Amino acid sequence: MTSSPTELLRLAKRGDDVARGELLEGFRTYLELLARVEIGRRLQAKIDVADVVQETFLEAHRNFGNFRGDSEAEFAGWLRSILSARVSNLVRHYVTTQGRDLRREQPMEINVDQSSVLLDRGLWAQQSSPSQAAQRRERGVLLAEALDRLPRDYREVVILRHLEELTFPEVAERMKRTVDSVQKLWVRALANLRRMMEETHEPG
Repeated sequence: MTSSPTELLRLAKRGDDVARGELLEGFRTYLELLARVEIGRRLQAKIDVADVVQETFLEAHRNFGNFRGDSEAEFAGWLRSILSARVSNLVRHYVTTQGRDLRREQPMEINVDQSSVLLDRGLWAQQSSPSQAAQRRERGVLLAEALDRLPRDYREVVILRHLEELTFPEVAERMKRTVDSVQKLWVRALANLRRMMEETHEPG
């Protein structure tokens, strides 16, 4: 983002379409990560994460006038609610066609929020104290952006371990590695993530 999310939000609410587009784009990595976790648990490769996020953006753009908040955190929550509805509808379609019992499915809105909490608190708690710049940003968004900059294997081990909450043996099976190598990879990944978060600066 060339401007802060708060400034972009202010401009977007005044009718600036360019600011609105830039504001939404700043949440792409965050929403893709949340969507990947929720879709991955149920449907593997049947649903395209990028398509779901793009549909979320289109709906947010169309219904922007319905958003009543003023902060980045409120806007992130609003986007999560739209994403939740999108993913929930897709899951309902697939589980119905596959004959699964919808009554046994946990409400999707709760799952997406739980993933966001894990991203915000579970990982952030392992980092050093956030900078003032980080404190002024939505922490889950900052962490998603930092994760996206990690090498692929580092990113994958963190996502599987912390967001999908798999055990080390389960992570090792998914990544086709030994448990020992996964544990070492995890330690290196967190060290890199910590370094990135310490280097976080206010954009713009």
